[in-house]
Amino acid sequence: MTDLMLLVQNFISLFMESAPWLLLGLLVAGIMHELVPVSFLERHMGSSSTASITKAAVIGAPLPLCSCGVIPAAIGLRRSGASKPSTISFLVSTPETGVDSVSVSYALLGPLYAIVRPIAAIVSAIYAGLMVRWFDGAKPQKAEHEHVHADNHSHAHAPGNHSNDHSGNHFSNVSCCSSETPAALEQVEATSLNQEQTSCCASEKPTTSCCDDTLATSAESAKQSNKFTQVFRYASGKLLEDIVVWLLIGLALAAAIKTWVPTDFLTQWGDGVIAMLVMAVIGIPMYICATASTPLAVGFLAAGLSPGAVLVFLMAGPATNVSTMGMIKQEMGFRTLCLYLFSVITASIGFGYLLNYAVSALSLEGLIHMESQLHSHGANIQTLYAACAILLAALMARLGIKKVSARLAQREENHQDCCG
Repeated sequence: MTDLMLLVQNFISLFMESAPWLLLGLLVAGIMHELVPVSFLERHMGSSSTASITKAAVIGAPLPLCSCGVIPAAIGLRRSGASKPSTISFLVSTPETGVDSVSVSYALLGPLYAIVRPIAAIVSAIYAGLMVRWFDGAKPQKAEHEHVHADNHSHAHAPGNHSNDHSGNHFSNVSCCSSETPAALEQVEATSLNQEQTSCCASEKPTTSCCDDTLATSAESAKQSNKFTQVFRYASGKLLEDIVVWLLIGLALAAAIKTWVPTDFLTQWGDGVIAMLVMAVIGIPMYICATASTPLAVGFLAAGLSPGAVLVFLMAGPATNVSTMGMIKQEMGFRTLCLYLFSVITASIGFGYLLNYAVSALSLEGLIHMESQLHSHGANIQTLYAACAILLAALMARLGIKKVSARLAQREENHQDCCG
């Protein structure tokens, strides 16, 4: 009974410690989700150049997509024209870190991990993209894309299509608000609007004009009024739903490790390549996101594992899972999958060695939380943490109630159809 009470106490402590930072991360992630369109990503990741690979890594790092959410996004990017190297770079950096995981890392693991994780995610993503570019024939694919674009371009300017382009598409793409209106269009406007000295974009114009400022202003106001609702709905709905299960599992396992795992169980592997390989093997098949892996890392640190070995788990765990590996093999081939796994494993072990060396050489142990730091906060801070934990638990309970209600409604509908 004593061990069970200690387990519950450790779980509540970890939940309270991560709650305010997770809420902050969800809010920022929801804002970013509304402001960063997918078309922006597709526009900057279409080639196999180093710049495109780097852009994919930098763009993907702060995005609120975990190992489950990044799969459909990556498929969409790939099928929309993104190159293999850029898609792989995006696949590595996006689930390895994010605004929510950085904030939770600062709360549970300390400032060192909050700094190291995004840097390691971006660098390892660029490394993985370059490996695919060098060893998986990405350059011929780029040439093929350029050839397709060149064919489309030449077809658009072919003699047979030239007249159609200028007779239909050219004028259809010119807005009535354009300052560079063709002479023919200006002549038509001058004939039909000879009584007006203002253009169709003037402030005094018929309400039926395509440039109606009143309608545009009303639409913009409605859009802005719904923006906060959309941010809250995504952050507390889809995004939280994607991470809540593994977050709770991670907190429970971290609490169990702190409660029952002896210190020498994980430290028996040492701090070398064997310990890091063990952590990579544990992390790669797991279906876990960067935020949910953080509480597990707390348990590993408390059990005595080295900071570098824990970093290997934090990188390899979210970066890939069985679903991601299946998607890569199906969409990009077996060679790309092998290069992807090789890059994730070698990059995580390399950064693990660098972190161990930095901690030892520069005495950075004080920047790492080896256990929950909740006891060091004052009474007011503990009240704030408790309030955030209650709010987060309420949002999770709301998701659970909605899921149960949806299942009951579906079951009732199926029953009515069956008995109808």
